[in-house]
Amino acid sequence: MLMAITKLPINEFLSLAKNSLVLDVRSPGEFLQAHIPGAHNISLFTDEERKVVGTAYKQQSKQAAIKIGLSYFGVKLLQMVEAVEAIVKTKPNIQQTEATVVLVHCWRGGMRSAGVAWLLDLYGYKVYTLVGGYKAYRNWVLAQFEKTYPLAILGGYTGSGKTEVLQALAKQGANTIDLEGLAHHKGSAFGALGQLAQPSQEHFENKLAFVLRELTEKISTATNHPHQHIIWIEDESQRIGNLIIPTIFFQEMRKKQVYFLNIPFDERLNFIDAQYGKFEKTVLVNAVIRIKKRLGGLETKNTVNFLIEDQTKEAFRILLHYYDRVYFKALSNNRDETTAVIKVEATEVNPTVNAALVLANI
Repeated sequence: MLMAITKLPINEFLSLAKNSLVLDVRSPGEFLQAHIPGAHNISLFTDEERKVVGTAYKQQSKQAAIKIGLSYFGVKLLQMVEAVEAIVKTKPNIQQTEATVVLVHCWRGGMRSAGVAWLLDLYGYKVYTLVGGYKAYRNWVLAQFEKTYPLAILGGYTGSGKTEVLQALAKQGANTIDLEGLAHHKGSAFGALGQLAQPSQEHFENKLAFVLRELTEKISTATNHPHQHIIWIEDESQRIGNLIIPTIFFQEMRKKQVYFLNIPFDERLNFIDAQYGKFEKTVLVNAVIRIKKRLGGLETKNTVNFLIEDQTKEAFRILLHYYDRVYFKALSNNRDETTAVIKVEATEVNPTVNAALVLANI
């Protein structure tokens, strides 16, 4: 017997999503642009089919659109059920029974999610849909950036290994957000080297909001130990590659206390040379050319010549002096006057040791 499909508001939907299968039934193009992290795309329509149905809805009627949609949907019924079954089998945290919980959403929580929910309910799954669809999720995402969080900012000149320190902090049980990891970019002209393609701005925001929610829930159940009530995040400029840290959240970051890793220049130079010196010469030269206007003609020429001559350390020496100047200016620019900068003295780029030094300053 078919049961009425329960529609959940966004917070209940996300709570249930932790241990349930989330199906995004929008078109592949919509999903590729951005989606709820962890969701699986089981498209009701292809991109072209969605366009045809949408045009019929606007230019003819809802009924005309439904009839066209049914002609596409009907031949996919078996295929969709089998696709969902296959995904469920790959999820060890989901109870694999006939009553497995499945969460379904489309763009506005309309016909597409209703159609797939009906099918999966008929098959025997326990199905819930999202009130307002993905649009409601996006409103929830934007609302997360207006909240206040217990952030602590990990600062330090280029080559301090801040990302690695964040990873070491996480291993020690600290709460961390790796913005560069979420953005697939390390923030400099060389930041895209060795990285995956950057997500869309929308999906970057989705991922950030998702992490903020997870950490907020973790903090709410933490003990009274001060380390467990802090979220560590790297000091960044607002732009990371092609992506922008949401303005309200970035302004919140600029108000927070900075723990500045103070590491000798030569130690940082060795770290940068080991990290980037392995890339092809032409790739490095092209990265230098991109900052020619800011680096200056003479310094650009010298840097490129050193790279061509395989003297990568000397090339990075010039670049590191440049990035030190840029970071020093950014450290105080647009930052709250009352924000404290605590220097954490370190002798080398050693993430484990430096993570412990940072924590000792709390």
